[in-house]
Amino acid sequence: MRIADFTEALKIPSVKSDWNLFVKRNAASYSLIGIVIAPIAIAASFHFDDSVRDFMAQHQSRAMRNFMRYVSLFGDWPGHTALGLILLAIAWIRGSKNWTRIFLSMLIAMSIAGLAGSVIKRAIPRPRPSVHSELRWGGQRSSSKYQAFPSGHVLASMAFFSALFFTKRRIALACLPIPILIAFSRMYLGAHYLSDVVCAAVLGILCALLVAHFLLREIANSE
Repeated sequence: MRIADFTEALKIPSVKSDWNLFVKRNAASYSLIGIVIAPIAIAASFHFDDSVRDFMAQHQSRAMRNFMRYVSLFGDWPGHTALGLILLAIAWIRGSKNWTRIFLSMLIAMSIAGLAGSVIKRAIPRPRPSVHSELRWGGQRSSSKYQAFPSGHVLASMAFFSALFFTKRRIALACLPIPILIAFSRMYLGAHYLSDVVCAAVLGILCALLVAHFLLREIANSE
């Protein structure tokens, strides 16, 4: 019996080692896929900017515009902040350290993304599609709310839920329709081009990845 127990004990570290190696290889594969897909998606989005804008303009309805306004209203950073704070408070009251850290990371990722987006909007002015302007880039550096690149709504939502993805993938995937619907609403209302929302999504993921690297690594490993 002792020999069997000793043999069984030797097998456990081997299994754990194999599993850790499998996880690391998967993470490396996902990173490589992301590095390849992101530039292609960004380049394609700029190419189809005008086509998507014209399609949205040709398929307008009053009911749909009203619905999209409500989606955009929820999709702005105050709505995500309120949701994050409520969830953070619930996790803290229930004494869940993991969920407290996750919700806090989601809020931090969104804040970093919002700051980065504001800087980019002021540095690279781009009029919104609904604004009639001869200049597509550059021009007067007015308030960031009149600039299109990148989409602040999509940036906030993508960073918020991407931070959740690095620890709770199934829940995050279930929430994925939220940032997608927000992105569609911003294009439907003529507030952003396709490239504005695609670049915002990529930047949001990068901000969440940065936060997850420092705050969520232990939780991700345990999961």
